[in-house]
Amino acid sequence: MRCGDEEELAFQELRRSVREAKLLSPAVEALLESVHFTGRLSVVVQNGKILKSGYEEGYFTRRQDERMAG
Repeated sequence: MRCGDEEELAFQELRRSVREAKLLSPAVEALLESVHFTGRLSVVVQNGKILKSGYEEGYFTRRQDERMAG
């Protein structure tokens, strides 16, 4: 297999993972679920390395969720 073919397969796998929202480790997903986090996570990648990451808090109590839905 040529190097270009390997890169193409890797890029296809990256696209599939993004499409299926499989970007976080199970441990991080479990933490987000345990605090009922519904905010926004941001990750900036440059040259294959995480350059910057952050989040905007957006988790609410159930009472606040019900008021917002009503």
